[in-house]
Amino acid sequence: MNGVLGSVRDLTVEEVARDLAAGTIVLVDVREPNETALERIPGSVLVPLSSFEPDEIPNPNGLPVVFSCRSGNRSVKASQIAQAAGLPYDAHLAGGILAWKAAGFPIE
Repeated sequence: MNGVLGSVRDLTVEEVARDLAAGTIVLVDVREPNETALERIPGSVLVPLSSFEPDEIPNPNGLPVVFSCRSGNRSVKASQIAQAAGLPYDAHLAGGILAWKAAGFPIE
């Protein structure tokens, strides 16, 4: 990394829910397996930050990637790591799964 952190766009719960339902994004949950075993956003894929390799994000259709975590801190870090690796993944779910649940969206 060159010390310059990429900027990360905050997406609202409503934007992420809409795009996830439309199949126009890949939602990547960067929490750890013990966290996602308890609850997760339906349709999200797990790529834990502890073993994060941005080029291993499953995205066969080249869709925009949006990161999520518990509250929004780790998802920003994941986006910055991905951008430092040369990937155009510059968005995250602001407020994480806490905001998702607070807005009344389903979890599994």
